[in-house]
Amino acid sequence: MHPVIWWILVGGLAGILAKALSPGDRSEPKGCLMTILLGIAGSVAVGFLLHTVLGSSRYGGFWGTLAGATIGALVLIAIARAFEKRSS
Repeated sequence: MHPVIWWILVGGLAGILAKALSPGDRSEPKGCLMTILLGIAGSVAVGFLLHTVLGSSRYGGFWGTLAGATIGALVLIAIARAFEKRSS
């Protein structure tokens, strides 16, 4: 399977996991779709970054990909919250 497809599939799960780890307050209008999109974006960003830095064709398997994608999604959620607070 192509790595980008793998990052997208695992990214959806990572987005849900990241939202569970950092739920935020009730006023956040982030729904399931936004959570999954943040997970996918985090997964692709971290996967691309690690692939570029390490230059390896090994991607850490399911658990490594999930951990990296979750970290990427958590960072993107924090950035999105910072922009929301600034615009309010």
